[in-house]
Amino acid sequence: MRALILASAILGSVGFGCGGNDDHAPYDTYQACFDEHTQEENLPIPQAIVVCCLDHPIAGMEQPVCGETKPDCINYLTANLSQTSAGVAVVDAACDDYILQKSM
Repeated sequence: MRALILASAILGSVGFGCGGNDDHAPYDTYQACFDEHTQEENLPIPQAIVVCCLDHPIAGMEQPVCGETKPDCINYLTANLSQTSAGVAVVDAACDDYILQKSM
């Protein structure tokens, strides 16, 4: 039940957090997407990670960009997100949310 409530809250805020007419704007880098969503839109870090993984083309790659599995997601973020942007525990939890939402 908690997972359902959490997923509903995240999905609702993901739709709200990507304001404007171009909700699926492409970015040259994952970091640029993350920075915009955390610094300009003030999304919490885990939500920004999921939004960028699911909703935006990155470097010409169509979404979802963070892979098919949780290990794929962690590897993608390790390579494409600054280590100072999100800690290991945050990335781990965000990848769980990404996999859950990707399957919906």
